[in-house]
Amino acid sequence: MRILSRREFLKAGLSASAAAFMPSSILGKPDTQKYSEQYNVLFIVVDDLRPQAGCYGHPIMKTPHIDALAATGTLFKRAYCQQAVCSPSRTSLLTGRRPDTTKIYDLQTHFRKTIPDIVTLPEHFKMHGYHTQALSKVYHSGLDDPQSWSVPHWTPHASAYAKPETLEALKAEKQRLRALGVQVGAQEILERDPKTGLPLKIRHGTRVMGPSWEDPDVPDNALADGMTSDKAIELLRQLKDKPFFLAVGFLKPHLPFVAPKKYFELYDRSQVELAQNPYPPIGVPGLAMTDWGELRAYSDIPKRGPLSRDKARDLIRAYYACTSYVDAQIGRVLSELERLGLADKTVIVLWGDHGWHLGEHGLWCKHTNFEEATRSLLIVRVPGQNNKGANTNALVEFADIYPTLCEICGLPLPSELEGTSFVPVIEQPDRKWKKAAFSQYPRGTVMGYSIRTDRYRYTEWIGQSKVPVGVELYDHAIDPRENVNLVSRAEYKHVAQELSAILHNGWKSAIP
Repeated sequence: MRILSRREFLKAGLSASAAAFMPSSILGKPDTQKYSEQYNVLFIVVDDLRPQAGCYGHPIMKTPHIDALAATGTLFKRAYCQQAVCSPSRTSLLTGRRPDTTKIYDLQTHFRKTIPDIVTLPEHFKMHGYHTQALSKVYHSGLDDPQSWSVPHWTPHASAYAKPETLEALKAEKQRLRALGVQVGAQEILERDPKTGLPLKIRHGTRVMGPSWEDPDVPDNALADGMTSDKAIELLRQLKDKPFFLAVGFLKPHLPFVAPKKYFELYDRSQVELAQNPYPPIGVPGLAMTDWGELRAYSDIPKRGPLSRDKARDLIRAYYACTSYVDAQIGRVLSELERLGLADKTVIVLWGDHGWHLGEHGLWCKHTNFEEATRSLLIVRVPGQNNKGANTNALVEFADIYPTLCEICGLPLPSELEGTSFVPVIEQPDRKWKKAAFSQYPRGTVMGYSIRTDRYRYTEWIGQSKVPVGVELYDHAIDPRENVNLVSRAEYKHVAQELSAILHNGWKSAIP
C-alpha cells in the first residue's frame, strides 16, 4: 500500500465538502469558524493503565474494545511518560512541557503556580473554536484547570467501594477518627491565586483506606467509571453538531481495585501468573527502588515486607478485572461515537498516564524509572488513516501528543512545546524515529533521569552536587526485564558513556 504524504494523510479522513482543508503549516493560522467537517477529538485518559491489553500481546486479557480500537488505529508499543506518577505525567502531556520546565514533581502543586501563563492542550483547542469539556479525572484530583474548559469540569459522585460491609466499616472508622479530632478526607488549600482564586497548593487530609480490592455484584454505573461513560454518551449526543475536544477520564485500574463482580469472573484466579522477576535487579542502587507506600496504605496490605503469593495473585487478578471494566466503558463510548456518525470525523487518543508494577522487581504501584512504570498504553486513531491496525516500535513520549493533535487538526503549534509530532510515524509506522525517550523521578533532593533507547535503558541519579550518586544500565536485547545493572561491566563502559552523553544533551538532541 502506498504511504500517503503528510498533506495527503491530513486530508484523507475528510469528506468531499472539506476538500479545502490544509495543515497549519500551509494555512499559517486556521480558520476558527466552527464547521461540521472539522476533526473532533475524543481524548480518553485511564488512570494507572499499563500496556496490559490483548492487543499488546497479553492473551489472558479480556479487552475487546481497546483491541478493536487498535485494529483501526495505530498502537504505540513503546510510548513513555515523562514522570511515572499522576499529576506530573498529566501536567507534562497537557502542557506539552517536561517536568523540569513545569516544575511539577508532586501531587500537591498546580502548574499555574509555576508556569501561570501556559496555554494547555485543551485550552489551545478552545481558543480555535472548539468546545472543550472534561469528565472525571483528567488533571489530577483537586488540581483542575478551569481555563482549559468551555464549561465546568464534571465529576462522578460515587464511593470507591460498593459492598455494604465495606462501607459500614469505613463509616465507623471515620467516625472514630473524627471523635479524636482528626480531619478526615478534607482537602486543605494552602495557597490560592490572588486573581482567580484557583488552588495553587493543596494538602490532602487523612484518608481512611479499606481493602485493596473488592468485587461487588453491582451494575457498571453503580461505580464512578460507569457513571462517566453514561455522561460521555450524553455529551456526545449534545455536541455532535459542533467541533469538540472531549476529555474522558477513567479512574480504574487505579487502587483500590474495585469493579463489578462479572469482570472478576472473566479471570480464573488459578491461571493468573505472578511476576517472573519478584526481586530487585542485580547491582541496582537503592534510590531506584520504592517501598510502594501507596499500596501499603490499604487495610489488607502488610506495612512492611513482601506480599504473599496469594495476595499478589489476588491483586493481579483484581487489576485485570478493573482493566476489563474500563475496557467495557471505553467500548460504550466508542459505540455511541460510531452510532452518531462521528467516528469518521473524530480523532481518538487513548492513553494511560503511566505504567504500573505488578510485582516486577518486588515492586507495586508506579514511582520508578523502570520500564514497567514509565512505559504506558497509547493508541491513536485518525479518520481515513493509512496502515490501520499497525503496531509501531517507534519511541514516542507523552510530550509529543500536544503537537501531534495540533498537526492532525490543522492548528498552529504554540511556541516552546517540548515534544515532536509523531504524525510521520502514523503515516509510516516502521520509519526511524527518536533516538531516546526521556523520563525522570525525584527521590528527595536527588533526581533520577532516565532514557530509553532502542536497545538500552540508562538512568543517572543526580544529587545537589550534580555528580551521579547512582547509575543504571540495562540491555534490553538480552535482559528485557531489566534484571541486571550492567553499568560496572568493562564491556559496557563505552555504551554507558554514549548513553550518558545522550541523556545530558537532552531531548532536543534525540528528536528525529
